[in-house]
Amino acid sequence: MLSNLRICAVSHQTISSVHINNICCYKVRASLKRLKPHVPLGRNYSSLPGLIGNDIKSLHSIINPPIAKIRNIGIMAHIDAGKTTTTERILYYSGYTGSLGDVDDGDTVTDFMAQERERGITIQSAAVTFDWKGYRVNLIDTPGHVDFTLEVERCLRVLDGAVAIFDASAGVEAQTLTVWRQADKHNIPRICFLNKMDKTGASFKYAVESIREKLKAKPLLLQLPIGEAKTFKGVVDVVTKEKLLWNSNSNDGKDFERKPLLEMSDPELLKETTEARNALIEQVADLDDEFADLVLEEFSENFDLLPAEKLQTAIHRVTLAQTAVPVLCGSALKNKGIQPLLDAVTVYLPSPEERNYEFLQWYKDDLCALAFKVLHDKQRGPLVFMRIYSGTIKPQLAIHNVNGNCTERISRLLLPFADQHVEIPSLTAGNIALTVGLKHTATGDTIVSSKSSALAAARRAEREGEKKHRQNNEAERVLLAGVEIPEPVFFCTIEPPSVSKQPDLEHALKCLQREDPSLKVRLDPDSGQTVLCGMGELHIEIIHDRIKREYGLETYLGPLQVAYRETILNSVRATDTLDRTLGDKRHLVTVEVEARPTETSSVTPVIEYAESISEGLLKVSKEAIESGIHSACLQGPLLGSPVQDVAITVYSLTIHPGTSTTMISACVSRCVQKALKKADKQVLEPLMNLEVTVARDYLSPVLADLAQRRGNIQEIQTRQDNKVVIGFVPLADIMETRCSDMGKTGHRLCASEEH
Repeated sequence: MLSNLRICAVSHQTISSVHINNICCYKVRASLKRLKPHVPLGRNYSSLPGLIGNDIKSLHSIINPPIAKIRNIGIMAHIDAGKTTTTERILYYSGYTGSLGDVDDGDTVTDFMAQERERGITIQSAAVTFDWKGYRVNLIDTPGHVDFTLEVERCLRVLDGAVAIFDASAGVEAQTLTVWRQADKHNIPRICFLNKMDKTGASFKYAVESIREKLKAKPLLLQLPIGEAKTFKGVVDVVTKEKLLWNSNSNDGKDFERKPLLEMSDPELLKETTEARNALIEQVADLDDEFADLVLEEFSENFDLLPAEKLQTAIHRVTLAQTAVPVLCGSALKNKGIQPLLDAVTVYLPSPEERNYEFLQWYKDDLCALAFKVLHDKQRGPLVFMRIYSGTIKPQLAIHNVNGNCTERISRLLLPFADQHVEIPSLTAGNIALTVGLKHTATGDTIVSSKSSALAAARRAEREGEKKHRQNNEAERVLLAGVEIPEPVFFCTIEPPSVSKQPDLEHALKCLQREDPSLKVRLDPDSGQTVLCGMGELHIEIIHDRIKREYGLETYLGPLQVAYRETILNSVRATDTLDRTLGDKRHLVTVEVEARPTETSSVTPVIEYAESISEGLLKVSKEAIESGIHSACLQGPLLGSPVQDVAITVYSLTIHPGTSTTMISACVSRCVQKALKKADKQVLEPLMNLEVTVARDYLSPVLADLAQRRGNIQEIQTRQDNKVVIGFVPLADIMETRCSDMGKTGHRLCASEEH
């Protein structure tokens, strides 16, 4: 029966019923655990910022640079595009590490968790703070795997700009699309960096074309590569018409020479660069009116006379407006192209004051900060990452949590540097801080100086809303903007080694849930077992490993199961009466409801009330009614999976005086369940939008394998010497896909999930 239901669910109607914006990517090489033993390596840090010999600068000038000199940026990309390697090079060239970290050696700064170093992947985002040519850069290295997509989401929420990294041989990949959509949602200006230009099969032209076609973005070519694959040795700066060549004898890439292009020595390269610069000027002029006027008035005869500074200023405006994206190239592993990338971050990406945050006008100069990440430290307790939008944070400061409606005190203030932190006396607007001492603050909470400050801001927002004919709740929503948490798609039971360890397990799960809001924990009502709900196999595996290492608990996981959903196909009415006498009290409730499918996708039931139900009755019992409806939709009549895409209308409700709210809730819940059982039902299963990159010789066996898994092939594209198969497959049929199974053909599997 179950298999029939699954087959029924694979229809085009079902696919469009719910969308969970996740991208799941499996890379054969990346998913293999390193066989070599983990050896903890000491890290060689250079002096702290501002400490040069015995010369200690003013602490205020070090910690709180001018807001125009601050850059809050994130590194985002598909798995294995080179995010962490690029971050390591950035830290090395900025002088914050004394040696180059390597993902394969497990000695990177930002991947400091044991699980990250063993697997060679980024699991949780890490924040680092460094200086580059007088600018303060707060950089966050984000994960590329779909299971940790919430890490990317909550970091992008607080950043002012981002660097999107691409594998030059693959261009835009599956997870690239997801992180790009997330950046679009938060209006983040971006720079594109085409990494791995030294890799076999690297193609600058192909990668740029994929950005144009798949991301629907306008690339501005600020650099051209000198050679590709094995011949890659440097880049040409199109804006200044200079070539940058890295010393082949240098091991760390610090030494490179910048030379102007000359007709005598590089005639072909100069011609190509001049054409690229002219095309760039025309592109920017089309997008920026101020620059177009300047070009037409003064430089229409000869673009070569246009100063590089004027062009850079115009590119900066275009990047901020998000009408185009600057594109640079290099090879992080071979230490080429990172310094120009850092220069581009400071020149083209915005400072905090250039970003327009509407809610700042309501706070004036009062403190306004957003908690975007929580970590648990065994010595310090919860560490809360905050983005300060206005005001100043200091240690021993009492703050008010608007979401939790509670007041807490910050005991210490730290500047984040991956797993190393520097204690500081204060931090001003535009910075990212790490606070100690906040016991109740969670991801997405808005932090202000006091309750009265929050009320004053709410009043200003309300007045502004009335002026612009907006609804008050819209102004409030912007005031308390948080992070959307996606629904889990996998679940399994988790058991402690003994009953006496159950409280310890509950404490560990509580701490992990606070760190990772995408992890859900629930109690199975039938068996009483604890159920872990996560974003994927790797996500649950990492949680299991962390419980063992960090909390010393040997837990047992049940079999991994796909999170199915249920829905109904027609409208049904049902009536139910609950009549109980408890003690000397009679509890009597009669209710009539209608359950019907909704046209738009909705994970929670849409609740409506008929006009015949009096407002006085609703005022007293609305909470109990909605609680009953929600509890009824948690377990569907077919498989016991949550019910979605349903609307429940309450047509009549009769309540005997003295009836408890619990009885009202129980009656409504029973009535809704009765209606769901009467209706025609259908099981929905998660489908994966699939992208398989495979060598031409292995295309046939891969297509046969996907057909066995009930796959639906939509398109087969050509990428260099490989074929890319695009389609969708039920998640249940690719759960068992492991390296031993799919790795025989040496192809790469990337997919996005839908329900």
